Amino acid sequence: MKKILAVTACPTGVAHTYMAAESLIKAAKEKNIALKVETRGAVGVENEFTEQEIAEAHAIIVAADTDVLEGRFLGKPVVKVAVAQAIKNPAGLLEQALAKQAASPDDYAKQVEQSKSDRSATRSGPYKHLMTGVSHMLPLVVAGGLLIALSFVFGIEAFKVKGTFAAALMQIGGSSAFALMVPVLAGFISFSIAEKPGLAPGLIGGMLASSIGAGFLGGILAGFLAGYTSLFLKKYIKLPRNLEGLKPILLIPLLASAFTGLMMIYIIGDPVKGIMDGLTAWLTGLGTTNAVLLGLLLGAMMAFDMGGPVNKAAYTFAVGLLASNVFGPMAAVMAAGMTPPLGLWLATVLAKNKFTKEEKDAGNAAAVLGISFITEGAIPFAASDPFRVIPSAMVGSAITGALSMAFGATLRAPHGGIFVLPIPNAVGHLALYTLAIVIGTVVTAAMLSFLKKPVEQRIQS
Repeated sequence: MKKILAVTACPTGVAHTYMAAESLIKAAKEKNIALKVETRGAVGVENEFTEQEIAEAHAIIVAADTDVLEGRFLGKPVVKVAVAQAIKNPAGLLEQALAKQAASPDDYAKQVEQSKSDRSATRSGPYKHLMTGVSHMLPLVVAGGLLIALSFVFGIEAFKVKGTFAAALMQIGGSSAFALMVPVLAGFISFSIAEKPGLAPGLIGGMLASSIGAGFLGGILAGFLAGYTSLFLKKYIKLPRNLEGLKPILLIPLLASAFTGLMMIYIIGDPVKGIMDGLTAWLTGLGTTNAVLLGLLLGAMMAFDMGGPVNKAAYTFAVGLLASNVFGPMAAVMAAGMTPPLGLWLATVLAKNKFTKEEKDAGNAAAVLGISFITEGAIPFAASDPFRVIPSAMVGSAITGALSMAFGATLRAPHGGIFVLPIPNAVGHLALYTLAIVIGTVVTAAMLSFLKKPVEQRIQS
């Protein structure tokens, strides 16, 4: 029997990673295919492949939006797709993998070269590199944000008194975790582009962006600059074979770090700092109308692809602003991200005749994911009925985002759903913020209940 390996990974490592794995495993059981799935999620790598398993595999499915160490699969037939594709079409991916021609000893070298070419083409995707940086940055932002929020339990300014527990929490969360946010973002963008030689130049460029005041925009630019510089040096520096080992540990980090650093200090840093200062000033001085429009846009983006590139763009924008002490967009983004799965759950309760038993069960699961701020809980509904579910979710989330900004709600913790709401001072205007989520949830549910056909009509059609 042919053995298939699959690896799944998404930028946050929370929902898509495991939903894709479950879909592939279920489809493999139905088709009686030998499959092992490695997940690279927020808890780390699970079911990691051994070298022997890779050697024995007929083909590899890579369903990922971040780096998964694809160099391990050199010479093996690979089916590479976005992680969402494994959720939508797991059976099709398995069929593609089975149809791949296994590498024989005669054409092994050719397969290796093809794999290198594919990897090189993959490395040229800016979105993947950005999401690799974001996925490594998120644990720092979440841990730091929650620790900062916990320091507010003792009073909104209690951390200013030296030697107190609140000051210690702020030092850990703000002075340490948040200080690493931009360097890690830049470092792993660069790592995604140039692999290990790009890590040090990216970290250094990110640290400079942070110290200059260029913020997360400067970190993104530093990461791409360091990564592509390292990749260029890696490709064009030629040394005698016995000196090749100097390239990744000495020459590339030295030259790429110097070039990136000088560019950040003398050319890139000040203009980007000006942009960040202007953006921060504009956001903090938003009038009600502009705030509502921004919330409307961010809310719609969160529901458009429910964890995909557009959703992640809105989330990354809001998270990046936390380092600049701008907390309104983060509140709007989390509220709007909770609304789609909560609205779908409510729709299954209000319009029971329009949902099958399986959909009602999925609605209960979506509710749990929704209160945890995992928008991906709405994906099964969107995949089965996109033209009714996605517009309903976008309208509800847009209203929630707009109301959150209009109410002046703020959020200092970048994740956690309802579990961060009880933390004193973590959310500004808590009652109105909660109301915004409830209103968006009801709007989503009402619109979907109206648009959805009863189960009997769906079956007949």
